[in-house]
Amino acid sequence: MQAALRQRLGRVRWALRVSEAAPRPRCVGPGSPAALRCWSCGSPLPGAEGLPRFCPGCRALQPPAPRPDLFRLMDCDRSFRIDAQQLQRRFRSLQRAVHPDRFGRRPPKEQYYSEQHSSLINKAYQTLLNPLSRGLYLLELSGVEPAQETDCDADSVFLTEIMEINEKLAEPKNEDILEEIETLIKVKQEELTKEVTAAFERDDLQEAKKLLAKMKYFANLEDKLKNKKIPS
Repeated sequence: MQAALRQRLGRVRWALRVSEAAPRPRCVGPGSPAALRCWSCGSPLPGAEGLPRFCPGCRALQPPAPRPDLFRLMDCDRSFRIDAQQLQRRFRSLQRAVHPDRFGRRPPKEQYYSEQHSSLINKAYQTLLNPLSRGLYLLELSGVEPAQETDCDADSVFLTEIMEINEKLAEPKNEDILEEIETLIKVKQEELTKEVTAAFERDDLQEAKKLLAKMKYFANLEDKLKNKKIPS
């Protein structure tokens, strides 16, 4: 009887020692996000969500965030007006840090994360560099439905101009006419870019949406022109 009691007491003491030695979970308040940890060594990760992160413990590259803010990633203000040279410098700096060529001898998982980061940085650069895609992305971030070409259907003068350019592009190839169309498209895109800049700066998102719809038409014309200029 006494032996059995001593045995039970021993098991209780052992359980208590294990319980005291076990790491205690961190208190997390209601709605607080769980602390992020390195996939390789388990170390806690610092903030800066959306930016390429390296573990402070083992220096392993971490996976990209699911839906990062491309402006934050490229270190730009969330604005239609951007500094193209600054954007390019940021792009090169990020690519140097995460390019897959640097991770050839790292674990397969880290190589995969490197490819994901590199692809995301390319996407961010192209999106923010191009005025049309930059404007559409700003609308998306503001919760405005994407601009469609039908958004400017009420502007009959504009649609007539687009139709006339399309008719010229449908004619037999003529280098002089193609050069004339190329110049016209460039001028119109520059004018629309200025108007879109002004619309965003006065926070007129619906006007920006209409103007971006017009830019879509000229982007399509530009694609048709490039195809027309390809030697047959």
